[in-house]
Amino acid sequence: QLRLVESGGGLVQPGGSLRLSCAASGSPLDGYGIGWFRQVPDKEREGISCITSDSSTYYADSVKGRFTISRDNDKKTVYLQMNNLTPEDTGVYYCAGHASTVKADPWFFYYDMDAWGKGTLVTVSA
Repeated sequence: QLRLVESGGGLVQPGGSLRLSCAASGSPLDGYGIGWFRQVPDKEREGISCITSDSSTYYADSVKGRFTISRDNDKKTVYLQMNNLTPEDTGVYYCAGHASTVKADPWFFYYDMDAWGKGTLVTVSA
């Protein structure tokens, strides 16, 4: 059974960068599409990026050009490099995995996920 753990969150100034990691255990990572979501209080959870097992990627408009998702199946880890951060990027970031993901597109975020991490907090503030 796939298990996911996020790390890399923290406090960063506007314009700064962070790299989040989503470490997998319990199952080989290469059979799963992995997505990143963020949750801000009083707002709906937002799917922001996903990557298929063959490394096709999708980005929401809110992060396109600033965030980069990647995966290292040997290390069983998916990364989210976040650059040029703004206060609007503040939130709890979760990764989630779905088996048999064939396409990187917005529909990924509506799948019934096989696993969720517990989240890592990102705070962008001066």
